[in-house]
Amino acid sequence: MISGRCLCGDVEFECDASALRAHNCYCSRCRKCSGTSCAPILFVPLQGFRFRRGEDLLETFTLAEAERFSHVFCRRCGASMPFRSSERGLAGIPMGALDGDPGMSPQNHIFVGSKAPWVEIRDDLPQFERHKTSS
Repeated sequence: MISGRCLCGDVEFECDASALRAHNCYCSRCRKCSGTSCAPILFVPLQGFRFRRGEDLLETFTLAEAERFSHVFCRRCGASMPFRSSERGLAGIPMGALDGDPGMSPQNHIFVGSKAPWVEIRDDLPQFERHKTSS
């Protein structure tokens, strides 16, 4: 079981399906909403994902010009929370919101073409200028 919660604990989520993939995203949107050099995101099947409580506390910020970006957060504490994409059949979970080991760590770095100039990637994970096209 994959589970997590927001900072104040009022929003909880879980997924009873195995993780599909995980990326470290360096796009400027993920950097801005996370306030960090990259956003590690775990993708799970939407079918096995659910909010256990606090879904009514979620706010979603979207950009009209962004095809695949939305930022979901707890309106009480501001913590980033999972987003759901019914078109792709996925939920994207900010890995910092997880309570335990999801059984997978990030497999690659995506959107490294827009990483901050002060960031130096020091591991051997594959890097993609934009997104990984095969998944």
